[in-house]
Amino acid sequence: MTASPPTSLGMPAVPPPTSAPTWKQAWDAALYGADGFYRRESPAAHFRTSVHVSPLFARAVARMAREAGLDTVVDVGAGRGELLTALHEADPGLQLLGVEVAARPAGLAPVIAWTTALPEAVEGLVVANEWLDNVPCHVVEVDPEGVLRVVHVDPATGSESRGSALADRAVPASLSAWLERWWPLEGREPGLRAEVGTSRDAAWAEVVGRVTRGVAVAVDYGHTRETRPPFGSLRSYRAGHEVDVRPDGSCDVTAHVAVDAVAARVGGVVRRQRDVLAELGVDGALPDPGRADADPASYLRDLGSASEAAELTDPGGLGSFSWVVTHR
Repeated sequence: MTASPPTSLGMPAVPPPTSAPTWKQAWDAALYGADGFYRRESPAAHFRTSVHVSPLFARAVARMAREAGLDTVVDVGAGRGELLTALHEADPGLQLLGVEVAARPAGLAPVIAWTTALPEAVEGLVVANEWLDNVPCHVVEVDPEGVLRVVHVDPATGSESRGSALADRAVPASLSAWLERWWPLEGREPGLRAEVGTSRDAAWAEVVGRVTRGVAVAVDYGHTRETRPPFGSLRSYRAGHEVDVRPDGSCDVTAHVAVDAVAARVGGVVRRQRDVLAELGVDGALPDPGRADADPASYLRDLGSASEAAELTDPGGLGSFSWVVTHR
């Protein structure tokens, strides 16, 4: 999370020209428009998630489904089917469905179903791994006069400008209400920013609402009211590197998730990934070195597995991810 204010403090307080969209509008077009980033690009080519770290993650998800008495797993924001493929290898008896705006990936196992829209009703385990952080939301900032305004952005340059005040009648009252409850900008100090999570809360509520019986899990990097980043958390990534934030479709656009707000909306519980995975058998304990001579192949295999488990549960990395878990 950024520890210093963005460079937008000097931008004009007057509303921008109509040609400059709000951050939410530009973000949505950049990722999901007709030629948007996620319609063209494979996420694995640009960043690494728990799914890509190790098949242990998929095995844990499969075990979670089975322990809940479920035989179906739905992956929301399925990328190119990496989690689904690993799930099929871990437990071939599971029924699997990927939900993604992109077309069905070439080479995906025929037994894995694929759709661009979540079914009306789901009985099973629904997982969204690093999906909510890519759900576009409004960005707001306190101007030099202490007025909270919606931030607009030029998609081509990333240049920002402040638009309507949140008190304006044209701005949905839900933004102010959400901020007051979940992300109050104490003292209205100029330059303070927030990403308003109303769209994320609504998106996940719609997903959970489709689950007639089962479990819904949103896995993401996030924050709670006590740990909000004072200047927001907008980021962009391309080809494995962080780049300038720009909603022009050339790179990913992401922001950390207010997981406590999401959980409250759906009656969920927020847990840390390291704790959940430990309960599901992901153990980073190193194998006995004494086995290295007796069975070197087995020792090296278990050593590699322990290394992967350690990365998945690292409290300074993936292990600190939040799981919003809702039972239906």
